Amino acid sequence: MISLLDAVNPYIHYFKGIRVSTRPDYIDGNVLITLKNYGVTTIELGAQSMNDEVLRANNRGHSADDVIRASKLIKSYSFNLGLQMMTGLYKATPESDIFTAEQFVKLRPDSVRIYPTVIMKDTVLADLYRSGEFIPYSLDNSVDLCAKIMLLFEDNNIDVIRVGLHYSKSLIEGSLGDSYHPAFKELCENKIFLNNILKSINNPETKDIIVRVNPSSVSKLIGQNKSNIKVLADLGFNLSVEKDPTLSKYEVIIENK
Repeated sequence: MISLLDAVNPYIHYFKGIRVSTRPDYIDGNVLITLKNYGVTTIELGAQSMNDEVLRANNRGHSADDVIRASKLIKSYSFNLGLQMMTGLYKATPESDIFTAEQFVKLRPDSVRIYPTVIMKDTVLADLYRSGEFIPYSLDNSVDLCAKIMLLFEDNNIDVIRVGLHYSKSLIEGSLGDSYHPAFKELCENKIFLNNILKSINNPETKDIIVRVNPSSVSKLIGQNKSNIKVLADLGFNLSVEKDPTLSKYEVIIENK
């Protein structure tokens, strides 16, 4: 840790600060004093789950209490706090994943990352998957779940800075099942807009509708490969999109044509 901080120290004035990521059980006062002295501004914790059974089943080596303790300590030293969670771990359920997100909200992090579990070849998880002991979420179910979790964080003014893993050839070639998608966050945002449109349609007998949305969100509303347009068309809706810069990121207003 010190060697890495020493390497970046001569350049610290070129940056707003240093962001580091570590385990919850590695945080104590001495570590935080050292990080503060070196100009670290943000500490992210690989919490992954707030369910102790899930943490034990996945050999994480820390507890939910470790996450709570470390988070409070980090904030007491005036660092920005980031929390990372993994959905769909071995022994996890959608309910336990929602519980994790709710516990994160109580800890008031400045940012979160959401990583759906990806099964990599030649791992214990792969063995559990092949044996049928581990049944992962389908991609559609994972998108539905993470869309709900994203909104939970957004509604509580917690910045979601990453959803899903960065694209890499090794992920494509080395993963099993359909748990990895290179544009996972976009799929979740598409789902958020589709759900918001369906909830906002007050008169289902009127099939010609106008959807007003923030200009920056038009492509997410339309969906990847026009997926949302196709779903609404299958339901009999003829959709027109109008840009409205006064609306927030996920807000939609429905009007009849």
